Amino acid sequence: MPISRISIGSREEATHPGALKAALAEFISTAIFVFAGQGSGIAFSKLTSDGPTTPSGLIAAALGHAFALFVAVSISANISGGNVNPAVTFGLFLGGNITLFRGILYWVAQLLGSVVACLLLRFVTGGLPTGTFGFTGISVWSALVLEIVLTFGLVYTVYATAVDPKKGNIGIIAPLAIGFIVGANILIGGAFSGASMNPAISFGPALVSWKWTHHWIYWAGPLIGGGLAGIIYELVFISHTHEPLPSTDY
Repeated sequence: MPISRISIGSREEATHPGALKAALAEFISTAIFVFAGQGSGIAFSKLTSDGPTTPSGLIAAALGHAFALFVAVSISANISGGNVNPAVTFGLFLGGNITLFRGILYWVAQLLGSVVACLLLRFVTGGLPTGTFGFTGISVWSALVLEIVLTFGLVYTVYATAVDPKKGNIGIIAPLAIGFIVGANILIGGAFSGASMNPAISFGPALVSWKWTHHWIYWAGPLIGGGLAGIIYELVFISHTHEPLPSTDY
């Protein structure tokens, strides 16, 4: 059972040079992802009269976030594993692939990276809003379930292409596959829940804009979906004759 593989780790991880380097990599990659992803939405809105939920707006958002995530995962994969998402980190923790202390360190780095990226966007765009996540045309519970499903698909893809010891050569295209599933999910859910799938990318704009309406959805949904994906993939598809992966291997 994955629950038996969960590791708390040691407090020394919070000050270990390797863990701090990994956290810095998560901070930088998350900042790059949020700056490029959110920035593409700001630029699109400025240059056109189309809103983010129009067909062209959704395509622009999907491409911007897919490209940005592909790069963000690639540049940090060999240092921190390229989580770039608290939901991914949580799914890895429940699957026994990262310790609690390192996971908390990653969370702090990811949230700070998102906030810094949003502050930079505010500055370089002359104060234009970064845009917060919200649902349209559906109930709060529908938005929650949609975020669960979308994030499940994302973290399942992470496990299948980057974590599974049997991944073989498919691991080479893991960042591309992860970027693709995020882009596809935005095309599906962008018009309804905003398709966050990532508490960090929701937290930065909410803090900078100080708009917290239904913000809990964008924590609960991704964490539930990511946690379920981690547990199910570990329980059903990964042979437990293998030792847990070192956190630097993802």
